[in-house]
Amino acid sequence: MRYAHALLTMLLLTGVAAAAPVFDVHVHLRDGETSLRAYEADAKAAGLELAGVGAMWFGGPNQARQGETGRIRAGNDGVIALAARHPTVLPIATVHPYDGAAAIDELARVAAAGVKVLKLHAHTQRFDVADPRVAALVRKAGTLGITVLLDNANILPGDSEKLFNLVVAVPQTRFILAHIGGLNFRFWNVLALARTADGFAMKNLYFDVSATVIVVAGSPLADEFVWTLRNVGIDQVLLGSDYPQISLASTVNALDRLPLTDEEKARIRVGNARKLFGR
Repeated sequence: MRYAHALLTMLLLTGVAAAAPVFDVHVHLRDGETSLRAYEADAKAAGLELAGVGAMWFGGPNQARQGETGRIRAGNDGVIALAARHPTVLPIATVHPYDGAAAIDELARVAAAGVKVLKLHAHTQRFDVADPRVAALVRKAGTLGITVLLDNANILPGDSEKLFNLVVAVPQTRFILAHIGGLNFRFWNVLALARTADGFAMKNLYFDVSATVIVVAGSPLADEFVWTLRNVGIDQVLLGSDYPQISLASTVNALDRLPLTDEEKARIRVGNARKLFGR
């Protein structure tokens, strides 16, 4: 009993609870199996049990650029194969919206292979969210049962506003907006007002708290951030680390420091993702 108490005390002091599993929806595995092993080792060292890993092959120096259809296909195949070997991995594919029919064809191909999430990054892939080709692509994703994960760090002017309009225009597709607007997270409180209008339930819209939660935890913005999470709906909020740029342990630690209830934290850590992805 004395040993168990000491172990529990140590875990609480680190800010990471070992018993509760974590579903990380935002992980960049740039070197495939090697990156996954490093990620899993980091999680184990922090005492974290992985319930799911939303893994993408691109990011950082490995961008999926317009016209690189062969390279994009190979990258998607790599993460699909990785998921086949590791049951915790949720494969996240990508295409470039400006590749038109080729992007649509690749989307259909990965959907047939079991992919449930498509990641797009307007800033690094250099496309305009308001371009009609983006709406056509994400609309197709919806018909294929694919959730679209879009960057929302608010680096680009009008980022959140354009994403709001896209979600409204394509209500049959489920969206996850990464970083919940960055330090422009206040914008998303507009949902509390939008949902008072007929037809604006926007239950197809989810957010991950990757990166932003690190900045706001312990800051003067923490209470306002929690207020925002409750306004967008705790059931619509997911945990993401943005590994390897940010570790899962530091992300979980930051979430634990927010003035949320234990039930709210559990839903963000794992419950909402399990429900969304049926895992």
